[in-house]
Amino acid sequence: MSSRIEQIIEEIEEYIDSCKFQPLSSTKIVVNKEELEELLRELRMKTPDEIKRYQKIISNKDAILDDAKAKADAIIAEAEAKAERIVSESEVMRRAMEQSDQLIEQTNSQAQEIYDSAMNEAGQIRTSAMAYTDEMLENLEKIMDHTLDSAGQKYNNFLNAIQSCLDIVKKNRAELAPQTGSSSYTKPEETDEDTDDSADDDE
Repeated sequence: MSSRIEQIIEEIEEYIDSCKFQPLSSTKIVVNKEELEELLRELRMKTPDEIKRYQKIISNKDAILDDAKAKADAIIAEAEAKAERIVSESEVMRRAMEQSDQLIEQTNSQAQEIYDSAMNEAGQIRTSAMAYTDEMLENLEKIMDHTLDSAGQKYNNFLNAIQSCLDIVKKNRAELAPQTGSSSYTKPEETDEDTDDSADDDE
């Protein structure tokens, strides 16, 4: 069964695939900003139940070990009490002592096995939780990398569009300029008629 965070990632991918392309483009798409932001917001807020359960178990590791130790101590105490009863009630002290020692040894062995098993279980749970958390963070990292790449591409496309408009403006100015090819305005030379008119004006 997939977690909610995996479902959200699939929804984001399906949403991107369903978006329409911009006019005259086969790479740019039009997205609903609010809808995409809602999916990303839920992705940030959702914490899988599996991670919570593993974190709880890890945080309670000491409690698990303490419980195992308490069980082991109870078994030892019970064995010691039984050994004392055997010694006090038995007519043969040596046999009672041998049985007591064997029982204590077995009890200690069982207690050590319980403790070792609890330690191994706690270690395995912690390793699984860390691996699962790392996998989730890796998915988030991929999404963020993809988002940054997409934003950079859009910015570069915007700069290219601006440069294209600038080139068109320069070209239009060049076409409007005199045939000399200069893009700046040059004052026309005075003709003889203009000189005569100026002379008449002075008179």
